[in-house]
Amino acid sequence: MKIRKAVVTAAAPHQRELPLQRLVDRDGAPKNALRLLLDEVAAAGVEEIAVVVHRDDRAVYAAAAGAPGPALRFLAQPEPRGYADALLQARPFVGDESFLHLIGDHLFLPRGASRPAAELVAVAQREGAAVSAVQATRESHLGEYGVVGGPRVAGHDRLFSVDAVLEKPTPTEAEQKLFTPGLRAGHYLCFFGMHVLPAATFGPLEQAVRDAADPARVSLTHALAALPGRARWLALEVAATRFNLGEKYGLLIAQLALGLDGRDRDDVLAQVTELLLAREKR
Repeated sequence: MKIRKAVVTAAAPHQRELPLQRLVDRDGAPKNALRLLLDEVAAAGVEEIAVVVHRDDRAVYAAAAGAPGPALRFLAQPEPRGYADALLQARPFVGDESFLHLIGDHLFLPRGASRPAAELVAVAQREGAAVSAVQATRESHLGEYGVVGGPRVAGHDRLFSVDAVLEKPTPTEAEQKLFTPGLRAGHYLCFFGMHVLPAATFGPLEQAVRDAADPARVSLTHALAALPGRARWLALEVAATRFNLGEKYGLLIAQLALGLDGRDRDDVLAQVTELLLAREKR
């Protein structure tokens, strides 16, 4: 299985401006968040990228994309009908292929040499399966994520075979239905914001949108819940940090992380220290 295509969703009303925000990358170069995200996707070796945007944002996103890379196109969501509907706009682009999917208001910082999207694609191609990036997360945060459960794959410390998934479960629901041997007590595997998905995901997703009283409330988890038992689905615990730009101080924390991991680390540390000392003197 070769993963040639990627889909990034960035059409939500609260999300539209976040990928356009300016940050300074680890190499000291100013880049907007969209460019940083496209660099992450390009590092995975895909050949084509589709970014799903609000119908009025095609021109501004095209300008913000900057440097060329894989073939890039922008797909408009006609009406703001939620995340699931935005992803469905990429169905003709994807065709019958498996594809890499990321959400546009997150940035990802690797903890080692391997970039998370590239590692995810490599596992999907090697195993011939759908793969979701996950991280072990304390149960107090389960209300923020889709969560999966299942046993480790033999011979792989960070790879799990998914047999159940719930959207924003309570700790009690997670304890009853999402047991994952080997995790610390009170921790569960939560979605990390990137997946390699089969084209068959679109069928259940479209059905969920069609049946929903409010399509904007349909999540990707509604479609992924149909995968166990029908297709092989794995979860990879990635060695990276995710930054949700839509959270309070999300952009600030992402910029600090980039600065502290980059060539200007000493300068950033010095300025943060000066700021903290100045606050102490007040």
